[in-house]
Amino acid sequence: MMHSTTTATCTAAERVVVESFLGGGDHKTLADDVLDGLTRPFKELPPKHFYDAHGAELFDQICDLPEYYPTRCERAILTDRSAEIVALTGAAELVELGSGTAAKTRLLLAAMHEAGTLERYVPIDVTESMVRASARRLVEEFDGLHVHGIVGDFERHLEHVPPPIAGKPRIVAFLGGTIGNFTPGSRRRYLRSLAQLIGPDDFLLFGTDLVKDPKIIEAAYDDSAGVTAAFNRNVLTVVNRELDANFVPESFDHVAFFDRDREWIEMRLRAQRPQRVLVGKLGLRLTFAAGEELRTEISAKFTPERIRGDLAAAGMELVDSLTDEDGLFALNLARIRA
Repeated sequence: MMHSTTTATCTAAERVVVESFLGGGDHKTLADDVLDGLTRPFKELPPKHFYDAHGAELFDQICDLPEYYPTRCERAILTDRSAEIVALTGAAELVELGSGTAAKTRLLLAAMHEAGTLERYVPIDVTESMVRASARRLVEEFDGLHVHGIVGDFERHLEHVPPPIAGKPRIVAFLGGTIGNFTPGSRRRYLRSLAQLIGPDDFLLFGTDLVKDPKIIEAAYDDSAGVTAAFNRNVLTVVNRELDANFVPESFDHVAFFDRDREWIEMRLRAQRPQRVLVGKLGLRLTFAAGEELRTEISAKFTPERIRGDLAAAGMELVDSLTDEDGLFALNLARIRA
C-alpha cells in the first residue's frame, strides 16, 4: 500500500500542508513507457517526459516566443475575466492539476481574494520543490489562504485530492490546453474522472486551443529560433540519463505538422540516418531506419462542438467559453449536467 508523507513548511506552517504520493514504483513510469512505446511498429513516447529541469526551462522559453500564442492568450483571458469567473462561481477553493509555478493561477487566486471568498488552494504537481515554493509564496501573498499541496501525477493520484470545504464551491482548473494531449477516447475518460471531483455547486475550468489557420498552429510548434526543436529532442536526453541509453539527439530532426483530418498537431523526431540505440537499463536494442519517426506529442485543437461533445460524454455541460480577442484560445467553464 502506498503511504503518504505529510509535512508542513517552516513559513506559515499552520497554513501549508504538502503530501507526497510518489513512491519507488513511480520511477518506473519512464521505463515502462520506453519499453511499451519504442517497441511498437510506430514508435512513440508520451509528452510528460519532456519536463525534466532543462525541459521545463525550455518550455518557459517557448511560452515567451512570438509564435507561441497559447500561454499568452490564456493569460490574457485570465487577466480580463478572472473576476467574472469568480463572481459566477462564488468559489472558495481552487484545485489545480499540473500546477507548476502557479503563475497564471495567481490571477484567479487574486480575484478570489479580492471577492473575499478565497480559503484554500490545492496544487497538484509531480515536482515537490515547485509545489512547496509556490505554496510559500502564495500564503505570504494572500492572508488567510490555506494550501494543501499534492505531490503526484494528475492522472493517477486524483483520489488524494482532499474533500471540498463543506458548503463552499470549488473550481477544478486544468489550464494550458493540456487536455489536448489526450487522444479522444482517453480525453473523455479523463474528463469523467475529473467529474468525480466536482459536486453540484462546483465547476471545471479548462483550457483548449481552438481550430484555426494551420500555419498559425504549426509555427507555434516549430519556431524560427529552434527552441521547440531543442525541447523535443530533450526527451532523448532524458532517456539517455535515466535509462542509460545512447541516443544522439542531434541526429534526429524536429518535425511538427497539423493533421487536418484529426485536427491535432503532431510533434515527431525523424532519424536522419539508420541508427542503432541501446537502452542499457532495459537491455533493449532499438533500430531506426533513415527517415523513421518517433511521435512525442499530439495536441488536439478544439471546436465548440468538440468541447460540448467531450463534456456531454463525461456527464457535464458547458456553462461558458471565454476566448481571447483573436479567438485563438478558450477557457471553458463546465459543471455537472443537471
